[in-house]
Amino acid sequence: MKKHLTTAAKAQLSAFIGGMVDYGVMILLTELVVFHYSFSIVVSGFIGAIVNFTINRHWTFEASAESKSKQIPRFAVMVLGSVLLKSIGTTVVTEFYGMDYKISRLLVDAVVSVGFNFMLQRFWVFRIKKNA
Repeated sequence: MKKHLTTAAKAQLSAFIGGMVDYGVMILLTELVVFHYSFSIVVSGFIGAIVNFTINRHWTFEASAESKSKQIPRFAVMVLGSVLLKSIGTTVVTEFYGMDYKISRLLVDAVVSVGFNFMLQRFWVFRIKKNA
């Protein structure tokens, strides 16, 4: 049980670090480059995902012994789903509630991070073999 809680805590810290990179790039692209926020979320999501993958692979799930050949395609599928959920979710919340995109993005990220990203990373992308 303690190992599961430690893994969950590490995953959330990793998600936070990757998310900060993602969020910062989104704001730069939206405010300075003047991309629409929904497009900025897509671009920044992939950049944050690279940071998140690196941290999770080596620290959170200690999966460095497992082949990247299985993890990278799985992670790419998860990131695509995550980026789409974040972009669409942020747009819906922003437009429906008239909220600033920066705030709605944080709300949507919280749900996607725990309910989608962590679950897929833990049980599919970086799956730990029981006998390992």
